[in-house]
Amino acid sequence: MSGDILSDRDNQRLDRCFERLERDLPRFMAKSLRWLRKPGSRWVRIPAGILLIAGGFLWFLPVLGFWMLPLGIALLAFEIPPIQRPVCRLIIWGERKWRRHKNRPR
Repeated sequence: MSGDILSDRDNQRLDRCFERLERDLPRFMAKSLRWLRKPGSRWVRIPAGILLIAGGFLWFLPVLGFWMLPLGIALLAFEIPPIQRPVCRLIIWGERKWRRHKNRPR
């Protein structure tokens, strides 16, 4: 029972992290991410996450790159509760780094 509560709390936290991320993304990317987060998009989210992870391991090829690995893991976090908390922490860390970089005096 407590595992379900913890999972629900982590799931809600992950949703809030992605909502904040959507606000900072360009409109077309935010719209795509919002669609991928819907429960009905699971049939696209799982294969896309797996393909992105596989593409991340082919970082040495043009177009494909290491950037694909964390994106694939983030998509799969909606399906795998044990990685929801670390993914949310990573998103928060990335937001903080980005804001510091953006607000840095030039």
